[in-house]
This record gives sequence, C-alpha cells and structure tokens, in this order.
Amino acid sequence: MEEHELTAVLEAVLFVSGEPMSLEDLAEVLEGTDSERIRQALEHLRQNYESAGRGLQMVEVAGGYQIATRPECSPWIRSLEKIKTATRLSRSGLETLAIVAYKQPVTRGEIEAIRGVDSAYVLKTLLERRIVKIVGRREGLGRPMIYGTTREFLQYFGLKDLSELPALKEFKEVAETLPEHEPIHEPAGDMTH
Repeated sequence: MEEHELTAVLEAVLFVSGEPMSLEDLAEVLEGTDSERIRQALEHLRQNYESAGRGLQMVEVAGGYQIATRPECSPWIRSLEKIKTATRLSRSGLETLAIVAYKQPVTRGEIEAIRGVDSAYVLKTLLERRIVKIVGRREGLGRPMIYGTTREFLQYFGLKDLSELPALKEFKEVAETLPEHEPIHEPAGDMTH
C-alpha cells in the first residue's frame, strides 16, 4: 500500500471508530503493515490537518489516536448538539408518524381512532418539522385534511422511498422493545419532532 493510501485508510478507520485507537489496534486492522510505518503515516495525517487549518485534528489521547474537532469550533458543535437533541421524536410522535407512513393518505380522525388519543398537537409539530404534510382533503362531511409523509421523512429515516419501510410486523417488534417508562426526548413545550 502506498503512503497516500495508508494515510487515507488510517483517516477513515479513525473517523469511523469514534474512539481512540492504539498503534497495536491499528496494526491489527492494517494486517501486514509495520507499526513504524503506521506511526509515520499518523504523523503525516496530523501535519496535514494542522497545516490546512481545518475544523478537525488528529490527536493522541488515552493511549491511542483519534480524529477530533478543534476546541475553537466548540460553540458550533454545542449548537449542533442542541439541534440534534431537539429533533428526536417522542413516543407519541413516533406512533403518529408510523400511522401516517403506513396508512397514508390518512385523516386526523383515522389517526386518533388508531391511537385512541387526540393527535392535533402531535400532527401540528410533525407538520412544523416538515416530516408530514397535508396532501389534500377527503371528500365528505367536513372535508377533513389528509396527511402523508414528506421527502424529509425519507431523509430522516434514511429511506430511498416508501417501499423500503420495514414490514409492520418488524416495526411492531422494534416498538415493543422500547421501554414504556423511558421517554424519547421531548423538548420543553414540544411533544414531537
């Protein structure tokens, strides 16, 4: 393996690991590569990050090597963490979203009949987050709005299209593994994402 390839592989491995990796661990991953050669490639990688003035750095910490953000970027990283936390779905949000995803197009009344509780607030929040959209109105008494999922829904769950949704049986099995008493984060004043 050439030097630039070795450096690229080390960068990828350190990035994916998410935790410090010792020289021995890296040598095990890169079977047949001399430890001294790995050490030189790590130093080259560290210098590349340093000289480019990038937001990432390669550090030696806790007996290993790790790719980490630069301390001067911490205000933005904290801001990102707040956003990520605020975008988690509550259990009620997941229930409502599952009904919309599997039964769409669906009315609020149909959602509430399945859930057994008022879903106005949850739907409002899902609409604000653009995970659900109004796709029209049903004919008949009151012409209720009908809901469906959005492109953002597909992106949020990493789906190419709705055909990639897991079978309802699989979804139910996963839902049953969620502890009843452990809420999925619900930001203050907001029931869902």
